[in-house]
Amino acid sequence: MKIGIIGATGYIGSHLRAAALANGHEVVGFSRSARPGFRRFSHDAVPDFSGLDAVVNLAGEPILGLWTRQKKEKILRSRVETTRRVMDGLAQLPDGPRILINTSAIGYYGDTGENGVSENSPAGTGFLAQTCKAWEDAAQGPASGNIRIVRLRVGFVTGPGGAMRFVLPLFKMGLGGRLGNGRQWMSCIHVDDVAGLILWAIANESISGPVNAVCPEPVRNTEFTRALARAVHRPAILPAPAFALRLALGELSHVMLDSVRVIPEVALSSGYRFRFSNVEAGLQASVGP
Repeated sequence: MKIGIIGATGYIGSHLRAAALANGHEVVGFSRSARPGFRRFSHDAVPDFSGLDAVVNLAGEPILGLWTRQKKEKILRSRVETTRRVMDGLAQLPDGPRILINTSAIGYYGDTGENGVSENSPAGTGFLAQTCKAWEDAAQGPASGNIRIVRLRVGFVTGPGGAMRFVLPLFKMGLGGRLGNGRQWMSCIHVDDVAGLILWAIANESISGPVNAVCPEPVRNTEFTRALARAVHRPAILPAPAFALRLALGELSHVMLDSVRVIPEVALSSGYRFRFSNVEAGLQASVGP
């Protein structure tokens, strides 16, 4: 199968590319700048998806950073406009790719408190939920009736690199600790399982609509903290008070303090086999030997 990846040089994209090639697929990357072996993807031209069997859209402005008005506009616009451009490209090829994997995030559900949510749960409130809802809504248009669309709602991604490159150094120095009261739920997934779920969804024609990309066992932030401390063989006794996070990070603090208890109901009921079925295993693999 020939798979086009928008965002192929990013953290998830590079792992997906390696996994696809290892499974015998051909990969075509898309880039905003001219580079060997890549096709051009820009906001001023319709992308060329000719010859592809599937398209995976991983593009989007990173959410880390102070959420100024300009930053929030970039976060929203990059996701919505990129997805619309993808749909424009697919509409040009009625006999082109038959599936689009369009990433989203579990921020779609907002702060779920103690409630567990599945793919059938409604969108929550707040900036992240509104962004994810608009992001998913953008995967509509003339092409949407001709192809299978999977909206992959990705949780906190563990693994060597990615967001963990900011977290691991603190824990390795013994400076880690719970965030706020530590009771908020976290829904994580190892990067290998993100890539695995994407390839699984491409191969299984029965899969469409929203798919939660999280491991089957959500944990509280305190449990995550203890598991990571065990993985690096260091204590984790320096909590970050909620008021300090809100003062330092502003609205971005919601990413760390909101409770998001997400169940991967579609993956479980449809037979996906997680390589890392719990957070502890994923964190051990993130740290390495």
